[in-house]
Amino acid sequence: MKRSPETITKSDLKKLLSLARSDIDSFFARNPSYKEYDGKEVIVALCQGGALHYLDKTTGVKDFDIWFFYPLKPRNLPYRRRGVVDFGESKFGVHPEFKSQDYKDRTVDVLMRSDDYFSNSDPEQSIARYLKYKNSETSNLLSQKAVIGMYPEYIFGKKLWPP
Repeated sequence: MKRSPETITKSDLKKLLSLARSDIDSFFARNPSYKEYDGKEVIVALCQGGALHYLDKTTGVKDFDIWFFYPLKPRNLPYRRRGVVDFGESKFGVHPEFKSQDYKDRTVDVLMRSDDYFSNSDPEQSIARYLKYKNSETSNLLSQKAVIGMYPEYIFGKKLWPP
């Protein structure tokens, strides 16, 4: 089975957020030169195919992509940084491409982006402006599917994209 048809629940979102936070915390612990970003995320979101499946319940889940979006600081975050963690045994089954000793179940990709589009004053509008107006490979790819809020808490489980 390539994609899991199982429904993503809010309980699943909580587990995804916990796994992704552990990965991000580990990144900052290993890379103290980026400490000005630690704990300063504007939005954490489930993106791409997993987010689309959360909405339509028909796309299926291949893996989970959790993005941390930060306001731009003097030093930019590593552009291509990607952490990968195992979701663990679950109803979603085994990842179709990465079954190995390291990843036995569905994988969770943990990614980050810093940009001047992201502002704590209005996180929801920040992501909408970024996806609509930023002309970058990341914004273009993310805008093609969906974005589901995970943090801050008031956007947890909320559709942020498409508008």
